[in-house]
Amino acid sequence: MRVALVHDWMTGMRGGEWVLYDIARLFPEAPIYTLVHRTGSIAPLLEQHAIHTSWLQGLSFGGRRWRYLLPLMPAAAESFAFPDADLVISSSHCVAKGVIPPPGAFHLSYVHTPMRYVWDQRGRYLDPIPRLLRPVVETRFARLRQWDMVSSARVDRLVANSRLVAWRIKHYWNRNAEVIPPPVATEYFTPGGTRGDSLLTVAALVPYKRVEVAIAVARKLGRTLEIVGTGPLMRSLRRLGGPDVRFLGWIDRAELREAYRRAAALLVPNVEDFGMVSVEALACGTPVVGLAQSGTADIIRGGLEGELAETSSIEALVEATARVLGRRWDPQQLSQRADLFSRDRFRTRFRFLLDRLGFAEARP
Repeated sequence: MRVALVHDWMTGMRGGEWVLYDIARLFPEAPIYTLVHRTGSIAPLLEQHAIHTSWLQGLSFGGRRWRYLLPLMPAAAESFAFPDADLVISSSHCVAKGVIPPPGAFHLSYVHTPMRYVWDQRGRYLDPIPRLLRPVVETRFARLRQWDMVSSARVDRLVANSRLVAWRIKHYWNRNAEVIPPPVATEYFTPGGTRGDSLLTVAALVPYKRVEVAIAVARKLGRTLEIVGTGPLMRSLRRLGGPDVRFLGWIDRAELREAYRRAAALLVPNVEDFGMVSVEALACGTPVVGLAQSGTADIIRGGLEGELAETSSIEALVEATARVLGRRWDPQQLSQRADLFSRDRFRTRFRFLLDRLGFAEARP
């Protein structure tokens, strides 16, 4: 059984790359096809695979500038050829699920979300565009939406990372998807250390993460806020933050674990596709404040592992956070909840899916 793996781009280790990591562990000999790759930016285990990039690699300055290439990505994904593959597994949040498998091959796609730029988050991505250019961008987005919907028909089996993403797949693509939560390193993120009074947000500093809302919530509660992450909004958020907001930037996993352990609560003020950072926080014994309409609701049960605000307003999040701060939490109980989303659980679920699809011989 010959397996080919596909991922949108490999320029760092974020949630999608950790999913690819655990799938790749099941298929150590499988080549990986990706639009662009920045050497040294991903885990050594992934670097050990044969990595095939698209013709966008030369336009991306070695995998350092790729987001502006979005209009070209569908064609680049369709250009991949893996004629010997019997099973194609794509890990997709953009265009990877749009590859064209060879005749007779089975395409299984693990979908982190349908392309957020052109569906549920398109308004936020259009906001910074000058008004005169918006009609051009909106026309391009419309074409991408059409391609995204049509190309989903090439996938034989769709898997979503949360109930919310399964709903989006049904709503946008009119396809059904079963839910397999992504893997989280709960064996590494464990309780410990001394709990502090600060709030914590862990997110890329991009519009849809709503980090400015986390700043407003912390300010209304009179709490210090620590922010882990980097991104294009760093400068404007620093101006907004003030003396009680600490920007930690990019930190390694050991530092991130300590940040979770000392936080009074993790704030997740945006709609998450799933929210692996929420599981990491729980694994460290830290309660979570999120939104009821988010993928966070797959992880957090209100009153048991944190609180879920019914609306996305600052006021609702302040009330939910105040409830979390007003009670004591058992770190071990929170950590036990996180174990439901461990890497071992993910691999067991994924192997069982392969068995049900008739690909038992494709995996160890």
